[in-house]
Amino acid sequence: MQFQDQVVIITGASAGVGEACARQFAKAGASVVLAARSIKELNQLAQELGNGAMAVQTDVAKLEDCEALIAKAVEQFGRIDVLVNNAGYHERGDVAEADLSGLDQTIDVNLKGPIRLTKLALPHLLKASHGAVVNVASLAGRFPLEGEATYSCSKFGLRAFSLALAEELNETAVTVSLVSPGPIDTAFIMDHIEDVPDMVFSQPMSDADEIADAVIECALDGKRERAIPGFSGLLATAGYLLPTLRKALKPALTAKGAKEKKRYLKRTRAS
Repeated sequence: MQFQDQVVIITGASAGVGEACARQFAKAGASVVLAARSIKELNQLAQELGNGAMAVQTDVAKLEDCEALIAKAVEQFGRIDVLVNNAGYHERGDVAEADLSGLDQTIDVNLKGPIRLTKLALPHLLKASHGAVVNVASLAGRFPLEGEATYSCSKFGLRAFSLALAEELNETAVTVSLVSPGPIDTAFIMDHIEDVPDMVFSQPMSDADEIADAVIECALDGKRERAIPGFSGLLATAGYLLPTLRKALKPALTAKGAKEKKRYLKRTRAS
């Protein structure tokens, strides 16, 4: 198995993409360390996965929790081979109307958390024959979205951190990768969905397993960046690099997204 005897830490592991990653890594032979704030869900998942899976209640916005997570993983297994920074948070809506504590939490969870955990895990990753850091960002880290300003900021920052750190570690056995999904069909997108920009729904919806597949691939091959879907990644990059193109495409993408959003809500609420 591809990750036999390896130790993989996954944040945001209680649901969605994090849970899907945990299942796939465990299936591939890894001992997984599950981190999230929801300890009940983590314990249930750890029991289901077996193979020494370990649940650690963690708020990645808190430095002491990040320190405890790494310490407990090393104490239990003696090593860390892969770190998946997946935990995410958002404060949706315009900045002028947003709650300041929510904006702070967005930066703390989405950007400072991964930076702290990576820093703390690096001494152990560098001891591995092949260490890997995989950061789960968003296409909002390539294409700035109104109504998601601080979320976009956190993901732009995570992308910059990942690409720069990959250069720093280029001569080591540790790889750093970034997975940038478009919209994902999980509970995350349903939270305050009325505030999700219509343009988001103009792109194809992925499921958690597709993103987990990309995370696994990055941990194996060390590719620095994967966008899911690939075409959406190209479109987001083109729109960012060419503001006139973004301005020209915005009305059509927004209109398409509004229709798809209505379809998605109708389908989701009917199921």
